[in-house]
Amino acid sequence: MSFEPRSIPVDPDAQAALSSKGLDYRLIDPADVAALDGWIDADHRGFHHARPREVTRDYERRVMGERRLHGVFDSGVPDPIVPVATVSSWPTGLSVPGGRSVDGWAVSSVTVSPTHRRRGIARAMMEAELRTAKQAGAAVAMLTVTEATIYGRYGYAPAARAATIEIDRRRARWIGPSAPGRVHFVEPASLRETAAAISRRGVARTPGEIDRWSGVLDRMLGLVDPESDASRALRAVRYDDEHGQPQGFAAFRVTREPNEPGWAEFDVLAAATDDAERALWRVLVEQDFVTGVRGRLRSVDEPIEWLLEDPRAVRVTEASDHLWVRIVDAAAALGARRYGAAGELVLDIDDPLGYASGRYTLLASADGRAVVHVPRSDGPADGAGASGTSPAPKRERSRARAAGAEASGSRSAARAAEPRSLKLDVRDLASIYLGGVRPSVLARAGRITASSNGALELADRMFASTRAPHLSIWF
Repeated sequence: MSFEPRSIPVDPDAQAALSSKGLDYRLIDPADVAALDGWIDADHRGFHHARPREVTRDYERRVMGERRLHGVFDSGVPDPIVPVATVSSWPTGLSVPGGRSVDGWAVSSVTVSPTHRRRGIARAMMEAELRTAKQAGAAVAMLTVTEATIYGRYGYAPAARAATIEIDRRRARWIGPSAPGRVHFVEPASLRETAAAISRRGVARTPGEIDRWSGVLDRMLGLVDPESDASRALRAVRYDDEHGQPQGFAAFRVTREPNEPGWAEFDVLAAATDDAERALWRVLVEQDFVTGVRGRLRSVDEPIEWLLEDPRAVRVTEASDHLWVRIVDAAAALGARRYGAAGELVLDIDDPLGYASGRYTLLASADGRAVVHVPRSDGPADGAGASGTSPAPKRERSRARAAGAEASGSRSAARAAEPRSLKLDVRDLASIYLGGVRPSVLARAGRITASSNGALELADRMFASTRAPHLSIWF
Protein backbone atom coordinates (compact mmCIF):
# COMPACT_ATOMS: atom_id res chain seq x y z
CA MET A 1 0.00 0.00 0.00
CA SER A 2 2.36 2.66 -1.30
CA PHE A 3 0.93 6.07 -2.19
CA GLU A 4 1.04 9.73 -1.21
CA PRO A 5 -0.94 9.90 2.07
CA ARG A 6 -2.09 13.46 1.40
CA SER A 7 -3.66 12.50 -1.94
CA ILE A 8 -6.90 11.56 -0.15
CA PRO A 9 -9.13 14.63 0.30
CA VAL A 10 -10.05 16.02 3.70
CA ASP A 11 -12.91 14.01 5.20
CA PRO A 12 -16.08 16.05 4.48
CA ASP A 13 -18.10 14.62 7.39
CA ALA A 14 -15.49 15.62 9.96
CA GLN A 15 -15.08 18.99 8.30
CA ALA A 16 -18.82 19.66 8.43
CA ALA A 17 -19.24 18.41 12.02
CA LEU A 18 -16.46 20.65 13.34
CA SER A 19 -17.46 23.63 11.20
CA SER A 20 -20.88 23.56 12.86
CA LYS A 21 -19.06 24.17 16.16
CA GLY A 22 -17.06 27.10 14.82
CA LEU A 23 -13.91 25.04 14.25
CA ASP A 24 -11.82 24.50 11.13
CA TYR A 25 -10.58 20.97 10.33
CA ARG A 26 -7.60 21.17 7.96
CA LEU A 27 -5.00 19.01 6.25
CA ILE A 28 -1.57 20.53 6.90
CA ASP A 29 0.66 21.28 3.92
CA PRO A 30 4.24 20.41 5.00
CA ALA A 31 5.53 23.01 2.55
CA ASP A 32 3.83 25.66 4.71
CA VAL A 33 6.54 25.85 7.38
CA ALA A 34 4.58 28.19 9.65
CA ALA A 35 1.56 25.87 9.64
CA LEU A 36 3.77 22.79 10.16
CA ASP A 37 5.57 24.45 13.07
CA GLY A 38 2.25 25.42 14.65
CA TRP A 39 1.11 21.81 14.38
CA ILE A 40 4.38 20.56 15.94
CA ASP A 41 3.96 23.03 18.82
CA ALA A 42 0.44 21.72 19.48
CA ASP A 43 1.63 18.11 19.35
CA HIS A 44 4.41 18.79 21.88
CA ARG A 45 2.01 20.67 24.13
CA GLY A 46 -0.56 17.89 23.99
CA PHE A 47 1.94 15.27 25.18
CA HIS A 48 3.53 17.60 27.78
CA HIS A 49 6.85 17.70 25.95
CA ALA A 50 9.14 20.70 26.25
CA ARG A 51 8.96 23.33 23.55
CA PRO A 52 11.12 21.97 20.74
CA ARG A 53 14.60 23.33 20.20
CA GLU A 54 15.59 24.02 16.62
CA VAL A 55 17.41 20.70 16.18
CA THR A 56 14.30 18.84 17.37
CA ARG A 57 12.05 20.98 15.21
CA ASP A 58 14.13 20.19 12.12
CA TYR A 59 13.80 16.47 12.87
CA GLU A 60 10.03 16.76 13.41
CA ARG A 61 9.66 18.63 10.13
CA ARG A 62 11.40 15.78 8.29
CA VAL A 63 9.35 13.03 9.91
CA MET A 64 5.98 14.76 9.91
CA GLY A 65 6.51 16.01 6.38
CA GLU A 66 6.03 12.41 5.19
CA ARG A 67 2.75 11.89 7.07
CA ARG A 68 -0.83 13.00 6.73
CA LEU A 69 -1.34 15.72 9.37
CA HIS A 70 -4.65 17.20 10.43
CA GLY A 71 -5.26 20.07 12.79
CA VAL A 72 -8.42 21.55 14.27
CA PHE A 73 -8.23 25.35 14.46
CA ASP A 74 -10.13 27.94 16.47
CA SER A 75 -9.83 31.47 15.07
CA GLY A 76 -10.81 32.91 18.45
CA VAL A 77 -7.74 31.76 20.41
CA PRO A 78 -4.80 34.14 21.03
CA ASP A 79 -2.45 32.10 18.78
CA PRO A 80 -4.73 30.83 15.98
CA ILE A 81 -1.90 29.25 13.95
CA VAL A 82 -1.48 26.59 16.70
CA PRO A 83 -4.27 24.01 16.36
CA VAL A 84 -6.40 23.03 19.36
CA ALA A 85 -6.30 19.38 18.27
CA THR A 86 -3.96 17.22 16.18
CA VAL A 87 -3.73 13.82 14.55
CA SER A 88 -1.21 12.23 12.18
CA SER A 89 -1.48 9.07 10.10
CA TRP A 90 0.28 7.11 7.38
CA PRO A 91 0.11 3.76 5.54
CA THR A 92 2.36 1.03 6.91
CA GLY A 93 2.69 -2.73 7.17
CA LEU A 94 1.77 -4.65 10.32
CA SER A 95 3.50 -8.00 10.91
CA VAL A 96 1.10 -10.90 11.45
CA PRO A 97 1.60 -14.59 12.35
CA GLY A 98 3.37 -16.63 9.71
CA GLY A 99 6.05 -14.09 8.84
CA ARG A 100 3.60 -12.08 6.78
CA SER A 101 2.42 -8.48 6.70
CA VAL A 102 -0.98 -6.84 6.33
CA ASP A 103 -1.70 -3.36 4.96
CA GLY A 104 -2.31 -1.04 7.90
CA TRP A 105 -3.09 2.58 8.72
CA ALA A 106 -1.06 3.98 11.62
CA VAL A 107 -2.68 6.73 13.71
CA SER A 108 -0.63 8.90 16.03
CA SER A 109 -0.31 12.38 17.61
CA VAL A 110 -3.93 12.39 18.80
CA THR A 111 -4.29 15.45 21.04
CA VAL A 112 -7.18 17.69 22.07
CA SER A 113 -6.49 20.80 24.12
CA PRO A 114 -8.14 20.74 27.57
CA THR A 115 -9.64 24.12 26.65
CA HIS A 116 -11.69 22.45 23.89
CA ARG A 117 -12.96 19.23 25.43
CA ARG A 118 -16.47 17.78 25.03
CA ARG A 119 -17.06 19.37 21.63
CA GLY A 120 -16.89 16.14 19.62
CA ILE A 121 -13.39 16.90 18.31
CA ALA A 122 -11.80 13.53 19.12
CA ARG A 123 -14.78 11.64 17.71
CA ALA A 124 -14.72 13.62 14.48
CA MET A 125 -10.98 13.04 14.01
CA MET A 126 -10.98 9.35 14.92
CA GLU A 127 -13.97 8.46 12.76
CA ALA A 128 -12.42 10.43 9.90
CA GLU A 129 -9.24 8.37 10.23
CA LEU A 130 -11.23 5.15 9.91
CA ARG A 131 -12.97 6.39 6.78
CA THR A 132 -9.60 7.43 5.36
CA ALA A 133 -8.08 4.05 6.24
CA LYS A 134 -10.91 2.32 4.40
CA GLN A 135 -10.48 4.61 1.40
CA ALA A 136 -6.73 3.91 1.41
CA GLY A 137 -7.35 0.16 1.26
CA ALA A 138 -6.02 -0.67 4.74
CA ALA A 139 -7.17 -3.93 6.35
CA VAL A 140 -6.43 -2.65 9.86
CA ALA A 141 -5.80 0.59 11.69
CA MET A 142 -3.52 0.73 14.72
CA LEU A 143 -2.17 3.03 17.38
CA THR A 144 -0.32 3.08 20.69
CA VAL A 145 -2.21 4.73 23.51
CA THR A 146 -1.55 6.84 26.58
CA GLU A 147 -5.19 6.55 27.70
CA ALA A 148 -6.68 3.04 27.66
CA THR A 149 -10.36 4.02 27.91
CA ILE A 150 -10.70 6.25 24.85
CA TYR A 151 -10.27 4.14 21.74
CA GLY A 152 -12.54 1.17 22.36
CA ARG A 153 -15.53 3.30 21.32
CA TYR A 154 -14.02 3.44 17.81
CA GLY A 155 -13.48 -0.33 17.59
CA TYR A 156 -9.84 -0.49 18.69
CA ALA A 157 -8.70 -3.11 21.20
CA PRO A 158 -5.42 -4.26 22.77
CA ALA A 159 -3.68 -6.71 20.43
CA ALA A 160 -0.07 -6.85 21.70
CA ARG A 161 1.30 -6.29 25.19
CA ALA A 162 4.67 -4.92 26.27
CA ALA A 163 6.60 -5.20 29.52
CA THR A 164 9.37 -3.49 31.45
CA ILE A 165 11.85 -6.13 32.57
CA GLU A 166 14.36 -5.64 35.37
CA ILE A 167 17.26 -7.98 36.13
CA ASP A 168 19.18 -8.04 39.41
CA ARG A 169 22.80 -8.01 38.28
CA ARG A 170 24.04 -9.68 41.49
CA ARG A 171 21.91 -12.78 40.79
CA ALA A 172 22.34 -12.88 37.01
CA ARG A 173 24.59 -15.87 36.30
CA TRP A 174 24.37 -16.82 32.63
CA ILE A 175 23.66 -20.49 31.84
CA GLY A 176 22.43 -20.05 28.27
CA PRO A 177 24.39 -21.26 25.26
CA SER A 178 27.27 -19.24 23.93
CA ALA A 179 26.52 -17.55 20.61
CA PRO A 180 28.66 -18.61 17.64
CA GLY A 181 29.31 -14.98 16.67
CA ARG A 182 30.67 -11.93 18.48
CA VAL A 183 29.34 -8.73 20.04
CA HIS A 184 31.22 -5.46 19.42
CA PHE A 185 30.91 -1.96 20.81
CA VAL A 186 30.31 0.43 17.90
CA GLU A 187 29.58 4.12 17.47
CA PRO A 188 25.81 4.69 17.13
CA ALA A 189 26.26 6.65 13.90
CA SER A 190 28.07 3.70 12.30
CA LEU A 191 25.00 1.52 12.91
CA ARG A 192 22.59 3.65 10.91
CA GLU A 193 22.46 1.65 7.66
CA THR A 194 23.09 -1.75 9.22
CA ALA A 195 20.38 -1.16 11.83
CA ALA A 196 17.79 -0.49 9.14
CA ALA A 197 18.31 -3.91 7.54
CA ILE A 198 18.37 -5.71 10.91
CA SER A 199 15.19 -3.93 12.00
CA ARG A 200 13.35 -4.97 8.84
CA ARG A 201 14.20 -8.62 9.50
CA GLY A 202 13.32 -8.37 13.17
CA VAL A 203 9.96 -6.78 12.34
CA ALA A 204 9.15 -9.54 9.85
CA ARG A 205 9.57 -12.31 12.41
CA THR A 206 7.49 -10.75 15.17
CA PRO A 207 3.70 -10.30 14.95
CA GLY A 208 2.65 -6.86 16.13
CA GLU A 209 5.66 -4.93 14.87
CA ILE A 210 5.13 -2.20 12.29
CA ASP A 211 7.38 -1.05 9.45
CA ARG A 212 9.97 1.45 10.65
CA TRP A 213 9.50 4.90 9.22
CA SER A 214 12.17 7.31 8.07
CA GLY A 215 13.90 8.86 11.06
CA VAL A 216 12.91 6.37 13.75
CA LEU A 217 16.42 4.91 13.88
CA ASP A 218 17.90 8.38 14.24
CA ARG A 219 15.82 8.75 17.40
CA MET A 220 16.74 5.28 18.69
CA LEU A 221 20.47 5.81 18.14
CA GLY A 222 20.65 9.35 19.54
CA LEU A 223 21.41 10.88 16.15
CA VAL A 224 18.73 13.60 16.21
CA ASP A 225 20.86 15.69 18.56
CA PRO A 226 24.15 13.79 18.84
CA GLU A 227 25.81 16.41 21.04
CA SER A 228 23.13 16.34 23.73
CA ASP A 229 23.99 14.78 27.08
CA ALA A 230 21.45 11.99 26.53
CA SER A 231 22.93 11.08 23.13
CA ARG A 232 26.53 11.18 24.36
CA ALA A 233 25.61 8.78 27.19
CA LEU A 234 24.27 6.21 24.73
CA ARG A 235 26.36 3.11 24.02
CA ALA A 236 25.73 0.79 21.10
CA VAL A 237 26.60 -2.87 20.57
CA ARG A 238 26.28 -5.00 17.44
CA TYR A 239 26.18 -8.77 17.10
CA ASP A 240 27.89 -10.34 14.06
CA ASP A 241 27.29 -14.01 13.34
CA GLU A 242 30.03 -16.58 12.75
CA HIS A 243 30.24 -15.42 9.13
CA GLY A 244 30.76 -11.80 10.14
CA GLN A 245 27.25 -10.73 9.12
CA PRO A 246 25.47 -8.21 11.41
CA GLN A 247 22.36 -9.82 12.92
CA GLY A 248 21.40 -7.62 15.89
CA PHE A 249 22.06 -4.42 17.82
CA ALA A 250 21.18 -2.72 21.07
CA ALA A 251 21.58 0.80 22.45
CA PHE A 252 21.76 1.43 26.20
CA ARG A 253 22.91 3.95 28.76
CA VAL A 254 23.97 3.61 32.39
CA THR A 255 22.17 5.99 34.74
CA ARG A 256 23.73 6.45 38.19
CA GLU A 257 24.79 8.78 40.92
CA PRO A 258 28.53 9.61 41.06
CA ASN A 259 30.63 6.73 42.40
CA GLU A 260 27.54 4.56 42.89
CA PRO A 261 26.43 1.51 40.87
CA GLY A 262 23.74 2.43 38.39
CA TRP A 263 21.24 0.82 36.04
CA ALA A 264 21.93 -0.23 32.48
CA GLU A 265 18.76 0.88 30.71
CA PHE A 266 17.73 0.19 27.15
CA ASP A 267 14.77 0.82 24.87
CA VAL A 268 16.32 -0.73 21.78
CA LEU A 269 17.26 -4.37 21.23
CA ALA A 270 16.64 -5.59 17.69
CA ALA A 271 17.57 -9.07 16.54
CA ALA A 272 17.13 -10.90 13.27
CA THR A 273 18.05 -14.28 14.82
CA ASP A 274 17.71 -16.05 18.16
CA ASP A 275 21.51 -16.21 18.48
CA ALA A 276 21.70 -12.43 18.16
CA GLU A 277 18.95 -11.93 20.73
CA ARG A 278 20.67 -14.15 23.30
CA ALA A 279 24.11 -12.63 22.72
CA LEU A 280 22.85 -9.07 23.17
CA TRP A 281 20.97 -9.97 26.34
CA ARG A 282 24.14 -11.57 27.73
CA VAL A 283 26.24 -8.45 27.15
CA LEU A 284 23.59 -6.31 28.81
CA VAL A 285 23.18 -8.47 31.92
CA GLU A 286 26.93 -8.94 32.39
CA GLN A 287 27.72 -5.23 32.70
CA ASP A 288 30.03 -4.44 35.64
CA PHE A 289 29.37 -1.77 38.27
CA VAL A 290 25.61 -1.81 37.79
CA THR A 291 22.90 -2.81 40.20
CA GLY A 292 20.63 -4.07 37.47
CA VAL A 293 19.45 -3.98 33.89
CA ARG A 294 16.15 -2.46 32.81
CA GLY A 295 14.61 -3.05 29.38
CA ARG A 296 11.48 -1.20 28.30
CA LEU A 297 8.88 -2.23 25.71
CA ARG A 298 10.01 -5.82 25.84
CA SER A 299 7.94 -8.87 24.94
CA VAL A 300 5.83 -10.48 27.66
CA ASP A 301 7.37 -13.75 26.43
CA GLU A 302 11.08 -12.90 26.69
CA PRO A 303 13.45 -15.89 27.01
CA ILE A 304 15.78 -14.16 29.48
CA GLU A 305 14.58 -15.95 32.65
CA TRP A 306 15.43 -19.28 31.00
CA LEU A 307 18.96 -18.09 30.27
CA LEU A 308 19.89 -17.35 33.89
CA GLU A 309 20.62 -19.77 36.70
CA ASP A 310 18.24 -17.90 39.03
CA PRO A 311 15.01 -17.04 37.18
CA ARG A 312 14.01 -14.87 40.15
CA ALA A 313 16.71 -12.45 39.10
CA VAL A 314 14.18 -11.38 36.46
CA ARG A 315 11.28 -9.17 37.48
CA VAL A 316 8.49 -7.82 35.31
CA THR A 317 7.66 -4.42 36.74
CA GLU A 318 5.10 -3.41 34.11
CA ALA A 319 3.08 -5.46 31.65
CA SER A 320 0.22 -3.76 29.89
CA ASP A 321 -1.52 -3.14 26.61
CA HIS A 322 0.65 -1.37 24.07
CA LEU A 323 -0.46 -1.93 20.47
CA TRP A 324 -4.16 -1.36 19.78
CA VAL A 325 -5.65 -2.65 16.52
CA ARG A 326 -8.89 -1.87 14.71
CA ILE A 327 -10.12 -4.29 12.02
CA VAL A 328 -11.26 -2.27 9.00
CA ASP A 329 -11.54 -4.99 6.32
CA ALA A 330 -12.16 -8.32 8.07
CA ALA A 331 -11.77 -10.47 4.96
CA ALA A 332 -8.40 -8.96 4.05
CA ALA A 333 -7.16 -9.05 7.64
CA LEU A 334 -8.19 -12.68 8.24
CA GLY A 335 -6.77 -13.77 4.88
CA ALA A 336 -3.39 -12.14 5.48
CA ARG A 337 -2.15 -14.16 8.45
CA ARG A 338 -1.27 -17.84 8.81
CA TYR A 339 -3.13 -20.11 11.23
CA GLY A 340 -1.94 -22.62 13.81
CA ALA A 341 -4.35 -25.43 12.90
CA ALA A 342 -6.55 -26.59 10.04
CA GLY A 343 -10.27 -26.14 10.37
CA GLU A 344 -13.45 -24.32 9.42
CA LEU A 345 -14.78 -21.59 11.69
CA VAL A 346 -17.68 -19.18 11.21
CA LEU A 347 -17.23 -15.71 12.70
CA ASP A 348 -20.32 -13.56 13.31
CA ILE A 349 -18.85 -10.11 13.80
CA ASP A 350 -20.69 -7.13 15.24
CA ASP A 351 -19.25 -3.73 14.35
CA PRO A 352 -21.31 -0.70 15.47
CA LEU A 353 -19.54 1.46 12.86
CA GLY A 354 -20.21 -1.09 10.11
CA TYR A 355 -16.73 -1.74 8.69
CA ALA A 356 -16.40 -5.42 9.63
CA SER A 357 -19.99 -6.47 10.37
CA GLY A 358 -21.21 -9.76 8.94
CA ARG A 359 -20.69 -13.50 8.84
CA TYR A 360 -17.29 -14.72 7.69
CA THR A 361 -16.37 -18.35 7.11
CA LEU A 362 -12.69 -18.96 7.74
CA LEU A 363 -11.21 -22.09 6.16
CA ALA A 364 -7.62 -22.86 7.16
CA SER A 365 -5.57 -25.64 5.64
CA ALA A 366 -2.82 -27.67 7.29
CA ASP A 367 -0.11 -25.31 6.00
CA GLY A 368 -1.79 -22.36 7.72
CA ARG A 369 -3.12 -20.70 4.58
CA ALA A 370 -6.70 -19.47 4.70
CA VAL A 371 -9.69 -18.90 2.49
CA VAL A 372 -12.26 -16.39 3.74
CA HIS A 373 -15.87 -16.43 2.54
CA VAL A 374 -17.12 -12.89 2.82
CA PRO A 375 -20.69 -11.68 3.56
CA ARG A 376 -21.42 -10.44 0.06
CA SER A 377 -22.35 -11.90 -3.27
CA ASP A 378 -19.14 -11.28 -5.20
CA GLY A 379 -17.23 -14.24 -3.79
CA PRO A 380 -14.62 -15.20 -1.24
CA ALA A 381 -11.23 -13.65 -0.57
CA ASP A 382 -8.13 -15.81 -0.89
CA GLY A 383 -5.37 -16.34 1.64
CA ALA A 384 -3.22 -13.60 0.16
CA GLY A 385 -5.46 -11.07 1.85
CA ALA A 386 -7.47 -9.99 -1.18
CA SER A 387 -10.32 -7.55 -0.74
CA GLY A 388 -13.01 -10.11 -1.42
CA THR A 389 -13.88 -8.91 -4.91
CA SER A 390 -12.66 -12.03 -6.70
CA PRO A 391 -13.27 -15.74 -6.05
CA ALA A 392 -10.55 -17.83 -4.44
CA PRO A 393 -8.97 -20.58 -6.56
CA LYS A 394 -11.07 -23.76 -6.45
CA ARG A 395 -8.06 -25.86 -5.52
CA GLU A 396 -7.35 -23.67 -2.46
CA ARG A 397 -11.00 -23.74 -1.39
CA SER A 398 -11.28 -27.51 -1.67
CA ARG A 399 -7.98 -28.09 0.13
CA ALA A 400 -9.03 -25.82 3.01
CA ARG A 401 -12.45 -27.49 3.25
CA ALA A 402 -10.83 -30.92 3.29
CA ALA A 403 -8.49 -29.86 6.09
CA GLY A 404 -11.38 -28.48 8.10
CA ALA A 405 -13.33 -31.69 7.65
CA GLU A 406 -10.34 -33.81 8.65
CA ALA A 407 -10.01 -31.77 11.85
CA SER A 408 -13.64 -32.64 12.67
CA GLY A 409 -13.14 -36.35 12.12
CA SER A 410 -14.26 -36.88 8.53
CA ARG A 411 -15.44 -34.86 5.57
CA SER A 412 -18.94 -36.31 5.68
CA ALA A 413 -19.25 -35.61 9.41
CA ALA A 414 -18.15 -32.03 8.87
CA ARG A 415 -20.78 -31.50 6.18
CA ALA A 416 -23.52 -32.94 8.36
CA ALA A 417 -22.62 -31.02 11.51
CA GLU A 418 -23.50 -27.43 12.23
CA PRO A 419 -20.50 -25.20 11.52
CA ARG A 420 -18.45 -24.27 14.54
CA SER A 421 -19.00 -20.59 15.11
CA LEU A 422 -18.16 -17.62 17.31
CA LYS A 423 -20.16 -14.45 17.91
CA LEU A 424 -17.89 -11.58 18.76
CA ASP A 425 -17.46 -7.83 18.64
CA VAL A 426 -14.97 -6.22 16.24
CA ARG A 427 -12.86 -5.30 19.28
CA ASP A 428 -12.62 -8.94 20.33
CA LEU A 429 -11.56 -9.93 16.83
CA ALA A 430 -8.76 -7.35 17.05
CA SER A 431 -7.58 -8.81 20.37
CA ILE A 432 -7.36 -12.40 19.10
CA TYR A 433 -6.10 -11.44 15.62
CA LEU A 434 -2.35 -11.54 16.36
CA GLY A 435 -2.59 -14.40 18.85
CA GLY A 436 -2.09 -12.22 21.93
CA VAL A 437 -5.14 -13.58 23.75
CA ARG A 438 -6.98 -16.88 23.31
CA PRO A 439 -10.62 -16.75 22.20
CA SER A 440 -11.49 -19.04 25.13
CA VAL A 441 -10.25 -16.39 27.58
CA LEU A 442 -12.59 -13.80 26.08
CA ALA A 443 -15.39 -16.39 26.16
CA ARG A 444 -14.80 -16.86 29.89
CA ALA A 445 -15.07 -13.07 30.23
CA GLY A 446 -18.45 -13.18 28.46
CA ARG A 447 -17.19 -11.29 25.43
CA ILE A 448 -17.28 -14.15 22.89
CA THR A 449 -20.17 -16.60 22.48
CA ALA A 450 -19.30 -19.98 20.98
CA SER A 451 -21.61 -22.53 19.41
CA SER A 452 -19.81 -25.28 21.37
CA ASN A 453 -16.75 -26.06 23.42
CA GLY A 454 -15.34 -27.57 20.28
CA ALA A 455 -15.62 -24.22 18.55
CA LEU A 456 -13.57 -22.54 21.27
CA GLU A 457 -10.95 -25.29 21.21
CA LEU A 458 -10.65 -24.98 17.45
CA ALA A 459 -10.50 -21.18 17.60
CA ASP A 460 -7.74 -21.33 20.22
CA ARG A 461 -5.67 -23.61 17.99
CA MET A 462 -6.31 -21.67 14.80
CA PHE A 463 -5.55 -18.18 16.17
CA ALA A 464 -2.47 -19.28 18.14
CA SER A 465 0.84 -17.71 17.21
CA THR A 466 4.19 -19.42 17.65
CA ARG A 467 5.66 -16.09 18.75
CA ALA A 468 3.91 -13.73 21.17
CA PRO A 469 2.86 -10.50 19.46
CA HIS A 470 5.07 -7.60 20.47
CA LEU A 471 5.62 -3.97 19.46
CA SER A 472 8.96 -2.58 20.58
CA ILE A 473 8.43 1.11 19.79
CA TRP A 474 5.96 3.92 20.42
CA PHE A 475 4.37 5.63 17.44
